[in-house]
Formats: sequence, structure tokens, C-alpha cells
Amino acid sequence: MDGTPQTGIRYPWPEPPAPGETIEVAEGVLWMRLPLPMKLDHVNVYALDDGDGWTLVDTGFSSKKTRAIWQGLIDGPLAGKPVRRVLVTHHHPDHIGNAGWFQSEFGAELVTTRTSWLFARMLTLDVQEVWPEETLDFYRSAGMASEILETRMAQRPFNFADMVYPMPLGFTRIKQGSQIRIGGRDWEVHTGNGHAPEHATLWSKDGDLVLTGDQILSSISPNIGVYPTEPMADPLAEWLESCERLSGLAQPGHLALGGHKLPFTGLPFRMRQLVDNHHSALDRLKDHLDVPKPASDCFLPLFKRKIGEGEYGLALVEAVAHLNHLYHIGEVERDRRADGAWLYQCKG
Repeated sequence: MDGTPQTGIRYPWPEPPAPGETIEVAEGVLWMRLPLPMKLDHVNVYALDDGDGWTLVDTGFSSKKTRAIWQGLIDGPLAGKPVRRVLVTHHHPDHIGNAGWFQSEFGAELVTTRTSWLFARMLTLDVQEVWPEETLDFYRSAGMASEILETRMAQRPFNFADMVYPMPLGFTRIKQGSQIRIGGRDWEVHTGNGHAPEHATLWSKDGDLVLTGDQILSSISPNIGVYPTEPMADPLAEWLESCERLSGLAQPGHLALGGHKLPFTGLPFRMRQLVDNHHSALDRLKDHLDVPKPASDCFLPLFKRKIGEGEYGLALVEAVAHLNHLYHIGEVERDRRADGAWLYQCKG
């Protein structure tokens, strides 16, 4: 980073670290990647050098493969120094998946927000062998394609515990405004919402580093979804509010270290771009709702491309999020179809 003001996005490292290797993105800050078994095929994790040990930021899915990669990193690039802390930005499995392993096997301290810990702990204990009727009703209410619903019903439900290591009791809480020292730097915690509740981002007070997790990503928008646990939620409003609030902290020279894709500079530009993109999507969606339509018929105006089977689930919950937002702000009305699907139409 040369300190030159920049209005656009710049990628200081055009390629990610190879499997099992690291890239030093700042003094004592190592960037690593772990594989994910999905279309978004990786998660970024970071190690910060505390001198006598390491603090890790996020941990990947729980799997023997991922833990073997971690062990190789610890024995190799991390020089065998102990992992003393694990800071988790939010509760999603690709971020908190191995936190319990580091607690149980390494004696590491888990640092995260209270909501992240409560969600993760609750969901790991909530194992379902058959589909809850509430989940199926939610899928029907979103107009899920019948063939996809039938395929899902014939399979064992996804369980959080399938990809998250058992989490022992106990964690250290961070919250909005918390101060924490990691890797020889002082950081301030600012929380976001929308992608995940009480998502922690960390802003260095004595440098140009920001650990953004999934709240702010360089070249994709974080998934903003509604789920059966809270079917009338408005996470898009929460995410837009978070972006506007966090934009006040962003500087062009900040190096943003996100949970996916590449580290980048140009944070103010990117945050405005993310907000504008969602407002544009809402405008396209309103034009699309000239006649009543279910969430499952709203992919094209939102994503501007065909959605494949592997992306269908995330696309559906994001479509519901955008429709819920328009419903809550009074832009659309809705009625039930005979099969249980909500049909949305613009007012007037």
C-alpha cells in the first residue's frame, strides 16, 4: 500500500495463498485459505502473531480434511507456536466450524459476540433427523419448485452440527465498541447485521487494517437471507443500516481483509457500491412485480442471471429477504396462493 488516495477497488495480491501456505498481508498478519464444498469454494482465515502464540480469525468448516490442513499450517508456516485465541466474526459454519476443536484440543480462548455464540451453540444442539414442518411450510410459502422440494424431503435435513465441531461452554464476549489487542495492534469492534446477527468487524486503531468477515466483501455481495427461524425478518434493512454506519469509518487506504475473495483497498467506494447495488435490485424487483409472483419467480431481476440448482437455496432466501423488505416498507402487498405460496405485487 503506497498511501495514495484511491476511489476504486485495488487488489494488492492478485492471487490467493496456495493450499497449506500463507501470505503476510501486514507485519505479523498471515492470510490463509481453507476449502469449502460448495460453489463458493473457499473461506479466508487469518493468523495474527501475539509473540508467544497466535490469534486466529475464523476457522472453516468442521471436517477431518480441514483440521488436517490446520495442523499442517500450525506445524509449518505458524512455526509450531500455540494457538491461544480464536476470534470468530460470525456464527456461520464456514467461520465458526472448528472453533470448538481449537477450544477442546488446544485450550484456545474463543472470542466472539454473544449473539454469534448463542446462535452457534443453539444450532449445534438442534439436530433434526426429519424435516420440521415449519421448514417445509416456509419453503412452500416461498414457492420453492416442487421438484426441488421433493428432492429435499427425500434427504436427511442439513444440520448445523454436520459442519460445526461440538462447542464447549464458555467464551469471551466482544460487542459494539469493544477494544481488543491482537497481533501487537489495538482494534475496535464494530458490529454489523443482515448477513448474520451481531457480526463483528475489527478496525485497527494504529494502522490501515480492517477485518471485515463477510459483512463487506470485495467482489460479491454477502448473502442476505430469511430463514424459517424468523420468516418475517427484514435483514436487508439491517444490512443497509450497517453499511451506512460502517461507511463512516472507511478510508480509501484501508486494507480490507474479508472472509471470501481477495483483500482490497478502496473500502468507501466498495461500501457505496454494495448499497447502490441492492437499491437497484429493489427497483428491478418492483418493476417485476406488476402481477402477483412468488419469491421463487424473482431470481432474474435480483441476480440478473440464471440460478442453478446448487445456488437455488441461497437465492430463494435472498429473494424472500428483498420481498420482506418491500412488504415492511409498504411498497408491495401479498396474498396466499392455494398451495401456500405468498404472491407479491406492487401497490397501485
